[in-house]
Amino acid sequence: MTVETDFAPLTDELLYERRGAIAILTFNRPEARNAMTWAMYQALYDACEHVDQDDRVRVLVLRGAGDKAFVAGTDISQFREFTTPQHALEYEERQNRNVGRVEAVRKPTIAMIRGFAVGGGANIALACDLRIAATDARLGVPIARTLGNTLSIAAVARMMAYIGPARTKDLLFTGRLIDAEEGKAAGVFSEVVEPDRVESRTLEVAEQIAANAPLTIRSIKEMVRRLLVHARTEEVDDLIQMAYQSEDFREGVDAFLAKRAPRWKGR
Repeated sequence: MTVETDFAPLTDELLYERRGAIAILTFNRPEARNAMTWAMYQALYDACEHVDQDDRVRVLVLRGAGDKAFVAGTDISQFREFTTPQHALEYEERQNRNVGRVEAVRKPTIAMIRGFAVGGGANIALACDLRIAATDARLGVPIARTLGNTLSIAAVARMMAYIGPARTKDLLFTGRLIDAEEGKAAGVFSEVVEPDRVESRTLEVAEQIAANAPLTIRSIKEMVRRLLVHARTEEVDDLIQMAYQSEDFREGVDAFLAKRAPRWKGR
């Protein structure tokens, strides 16, 4: 099959190609476990716009370069730029805009997961319609033991929709990650396959979906999205500012970058 690169994101850290009716978006920072920069988030948004405008594309597959991670969150070094309450609110607004754009793509989306899908990476994976995981996949948001920040209500609602309120609290309170077996049992992962089969199986499912009636799929996807949106109407700016303006968040960022355990103070 001819591979076409008919859309070029503004950064080399996000790669786009189209194989017939299947578009493939690759997060391309394997040396940083594909941690997301601001430019990558914007390129993700732009790629989703392109997919919706390209009638040749029937399915979008998202994957990470290398075998260590789908996306290992947001690049933590960028958080050192945060100096005001507005920076935290703007960041979560951008997250909702960019990750929400993945959720709103009119074509079906599949996250192909090798290794870690954590933090922002878990959010992106959960914004996709399906997740096909390798047996080495790990998914979660460990901020309670790493950074000491918080999530937007959209991100919490997205997680609750897949794993329920009790397991959402369990994961976020403990900072633990779901492995492939638990993820499959919980319905987070549509399928779990051996690492050497995850790409072929993902493309096989994508081709199967691409052969089906696109308007049927589009209508069902949009119905599910609208139902989920109703759980995201509460304002939580006060909670975001509480976490991001805290001494604990600054300590969490410093500790993460220094590769040491954080010392929490609760303020």
